[in-house]
Amino acid sequence: MGSALDYLVLGLYFAAMLGAGYWGLRRAGSTEDYLVAGRRLGPALYVGTLSAVVLGGASTIGSVSLGYEYGISGMWLVFMIGLGIIALGILLSTRLSRLGVYTVSEMLGIRYGASSRLISAIIVATYALMIAVTSTIAVGSVFDVVLGLPPTLAILIAGGVVVAYSALGGMWSITLTDFLQFCVMTVGIFLILLPLSVAGAGGFSGMAGELPGSYFDPFSIGRLTIFTYFLLFFFGLMIGQDIWQRVFTARSPAVARWGGVVAGLYCLLYGLVGALIGTAARVLIPNLPNSDNAFARVAAEVLPTGVLGLVLAAALAAVMSTASAGLLASSTILANDIYAGLFRREDHAGAGEYNASRLATLLVGVVVLVISVIVSDVVGALTVAYDLLVGALFVPIIGALFWRRATGAGALASMLVGGVVVVGLMAWQGLLANSPIYGGLLASLVTFVIVSLLTPGASEREASAWEQRMTGQGTT
Repeated sequence: MGSALDYLVLGLYFAAMLGAGYWGLRRAGSTEDYLVAGRRLGPALYVGTLSAVVLGGASTIGSVSLGYEYGISGMWLVFMIGLGIIALGILLSTRLSRLGVYTVSEMLGIRYGASSRLISAIIVATYALMIAVTSTIAVGSVFDVVLGLPPTLAILIAGGVVVAYSALGGMWSITLTDFLQFCVMTVGIFLILLPLSVAGAGGFSGMAGELPGSYFDPFSIGRLTIFTYFLLFFFGLMIGQDIWQRVFTARSPAVARWGGVVAGLYCLLYGLVGALIGTAARVLIPNLPNSDNAFARVAAEVLPTGVLGLVLAAALAAVMSTASAGLLASSTILANDIYAGLFRREDHAGAGEYNASRLATLLVGVVVLVISVIVSDVVGALTVAYDLLVGALFVPIIGALFWRRATGAGALASMLVGGVVVVGLMAWQGLLANSPIYGGLLASLVTFVIVSLLTPGASEREASAWEQRMTGQGTT
């Protein structure tokens, strides 16, 4: 249970988040400011916001939980996230930053047509919404164990703060809060919790004497599991709207490219540190009935008063940054691709679009809070979202960026077939089975190639316009 000092530290942290929201409100004066921070972020802010957005509840609480169960091989989930960010920075970021769009679906609509934009928007918005929900629920887990607050109350307090600062200033607010959260995470996890938990477990020699050798085998989690993490998280991070929206904030292609590499390397270290903390927790608290509580329990075990509040704030920072990213990503898709695509025809037009984006963020935030309160286990739903995202959209997105012969018919067929195969295999073999992502990706790829080759490609004029757009010459 936390002390009054721990509560004070958390109170100050929440006050700083709301202050950042007010700062963003003063800074955001247009749709571009609200959705992509005016496309003006330099290296420091860009690396901070990109790192914070990908290192959420699954990366922090989840990597410690996997470390508790499997040892250092628990690092692989976050490793694949880091590798995905590095690949995004090297392979895709330059093209993305030159497109001048706000969303994944907008890019697909420009390349393939309105139908592809709408279908992909529904899939991406659902994925982003579930990211926000699972991150918000993770807040309840941390508060319940450490501070003794009921999960519902914790969700409403912390989730309400996220909704408030996200709706107030959009991406400018989230960028500042992400950077603050990145700093808190680095200090709390790397410099405080890691050394104190390892020391409390008797150092690395003490841990080796207490635990089976498998805890120090980097592949003990299973090679098939590692490969599944690769398909889901490496590919998923390369095409997620919450990630792309950060790429669009970079002030230049160079910032997007090298900032992505630095953020990815940070993620690799973060995954290893989380697994080591979980391994130490196994020594300190050997019989936890629920490994998801390992982070909060080891923090309460080894940290003194006040410092516990800081490390708890670090966990909340990781979770809240991902929650805000999913919230803004989902609302951006809703306002920019679904609402605007169905009811408005002008492109990013003035105050109306700006106000619609802010209202969408507020409404999606309320939906996230409601779902987070009434749903206790969303692992299956999150898996469905990731499987659909990768199984239905990865191939058409990569094809749009790298294969000139790709067609709108091929993309639409690929999305539909990949999505149906994913859902069908989940219904047959279970939500958590590995086969849906394997089958969905394969079916999507085969369908995309065959239908694209059998249908007329873009005209020379359309192809030239797209190439100009990817070089930054056709975005105005």
